[in-house]
Order: sequence, then C-alpha cells, then structure tokens
Amino acid sequence: MLCLLPLLLVGIVAVRHWSVLAEGFGHLRAARWPWLLAAAGATCLTWVAAAVTRQGAVVERLPRLRLLATQFAAGAANHLLPTGLGASAVNLRFMAVCGVPLARSSAALALYLLAEGVARVGLLTALLLAFPGALRLGALLPEGALGPLLAVLGGAALLTAAALLLVRRLRSAVCSFLRTALGEARSVHTRPARALALWGGSLAFPALQAAGLAAVGQALGLPVPPAHMAVAYLAATVAVALVPTPGGIGSVEAALIVALVAAGGPVAIATAVVLAYRIITVWLPLLPGALTLGVLVRLKVI
Repeated sequence: MLCLLPLLLVGIVAVRHWSVLAEGFGHLRAARWPWLLAAAGATCLTWVAAAVTRQGAVVERLPRLRLLATQFAAGAANHLLPTGLGASAVNLRFMAVCGVPLARSSAALALYLLAEGVARVGLLTALLLAFPGALRLGALLPEGALGPLLAVLGGAALLTAAALLLVRRLRSAVCSFLRTALGEARSVHTRPARALALWGGSLAFPALQAAGLAAVGQALGLPVPPAHMAVAYLAATVAVALVPTPGGIGSVEAALIVALVAAGGPVAIATAVVLAYRIITVWLPLLPGALTLGVLVRLKVI
C-alpha cells in the first residue's frame, strides 16, 4: 500500500493537469530521431556500467555475458518491487549461483549501493560547483516543506539508533554484517582492477543516465543547456531515492519535470522530454527484459 500511494498521488496530479500532459505528448511528434537514438545508446551503456560495477564489488571473477544479461533482466525485476529491491534480489541470486556465499554477496550488494550513491551525489556536487546557476533549488521544495522533511529524516535516524541500542539481536546481526562488509571492501580495494571497476562504473552509471536525458532534451529542443539538464536529472533522482515506488514510476517523472522547470525549461516541453526519456529507459526495455529474466531463470543462471 505504501508503494501504491505515491502512484495514486501522481495519478491525481496527472488528471488535474491533463492539458499539460496532452501538450507534452504533442511535442513528441517533433522530436529529432538522431538524438533519440543517442539516448537509446546511452541507456544500453548503463547496463554495461552496472555490470562493470557489480564485478568490481566482488573479488571473484563473474561470467561476463551472463553478468551483463543479468543487469538487463534486473531492470525488469526492478519494476516489480520498490527502491531497487527487484534488481538486488536478481543480483543476489546470480552471485549465489556463481558460488559467492550469501553473507559476502550481501556485502558486495551493499558496497555497490554505497559506491553508486556516493558517485551520484559526488557528481551532482561537482556539477553544482561548476554550474552554480544551473538549478533553482528553492523551486524543488514547496514552501515550508524543508522543516518537516528534516524532522522526518531526523526521526527515522533516531528510531534506527534506538532499535540498534535496545534490540541486542538486531545489533549483533548488524555488527556481524558490517564486519563482513568491511572485510569485503578491503579485499576489493587491494585489487586495483576491482577498485577501478567499482568506482569507474559507479561514476559512469549516473553520468550515462544524465547524458540520455540531455540527448532527449536536445531532440525536443528544450531551451536548457545539457549540463543544466544533467544537474536537474541528478538532483531529481537523489530526491526520489527515498520514495518507495516500483522502478520509481510516477515519482521519477514528477521529480524530473519539476527539476527541468526549475532549470529554466517550459512546462510542456519539459513534460515531453520526461515522457520520451522514460519511454526509452523504462517502457521499451521492459518486455525484452522480462523475457530475458524468464530465460535466465529457466536456464538456472539466476
């Protein structure tokens, strides 16, 4: 129910602003196809970057083609469960089939998520420093929303800390996992090739996603510089990371439109850009990804 609530809210907003959505769909007819093909190419490279990062998070050598196919299939699984749980489950199963123990594969998954998050926030910070006027950050949050948001985050942190202090079993499990995760991280970083794959792939993944959005913006003539579109994309994806919708459906679209408008884009064209981008990155690969997932399960690759 918590996962469906954001979708319901987005649906209500879409109905109330249907004229803007209809105008956005109308702009798609004027798209320049070479730029859309460039966006599709950047999307395909994100699966390569994800595979490189997954390999960098474990010491063992994983079979390359099966690892790449697993990342493609994980994208489809990601739309069944919220906040990346589908892709995580697929990758945990893949590493288990490859002989990686569960504790170490879980540690590798945590290392992957940490590296990807650090790279995304680091890239956003670097772009904001390079282009300080790229985004009007005040437009991203409704007036008076910052205080309640910080209060919710602070309350969640306090509850987590209290649970760790009061529940001994939970504290022991978390400490055991952290010891395994730190050991796995040290092992990975003693191998330069693995460390380069981990951090290089983590940086390339959001950069390619942002490049895909910038290419769609160029295709539809969005009057926003590509670097500013990249800043808007990274800011939006960081903002919706805490919203538990399957595959970010609904929440990502809304946040991207708000971010592109905050970067200086007209509402109708920004809506068209986001619709085209999500069609390329989510809806077109969904059926082939689901079929690939079924084949991998049938072949016992995962």
